[in-house]
Amino acid sequence: MPIKPSEKEEQYFREQELKRQLARARAAQEAMAAAEKQRLKDLHYMHCPKCGQKLAPENYGPVEIDVCAGCKGLWLDAHELDHILASKTQTGPLRKFLKILGA
Repeated sequence: MPIKPSEKEEQYFREQELKRQLARARAAQEAMAAAEKQRLKDLHYMHCPKCGQKLAPENYGPVEIDVCAGCKGLWLDAHELDHILASKTQTGPLRKFLKILGA
């Protein structure tokens, strides 16, 4: 004859099952968020924020700047402007432009 579990035992197992389901749902949500982040990165990486064309890396002295093939815009990553300004030997058009601005 089967023994019926007590009410506390049933409640405990319901809570454990709920915790497992919640953990699976969180893991699935995190995986979806990571996949969406990667998809957006793949879609927008090295594209011009202004016109959407591809960016081509070009060496400018000590740094590599990104130049848009469409609008010819220049895009700098973090601290690249500091490196350009710190370079005393650079005399290109970007350096001249920055001197005009007083940088």
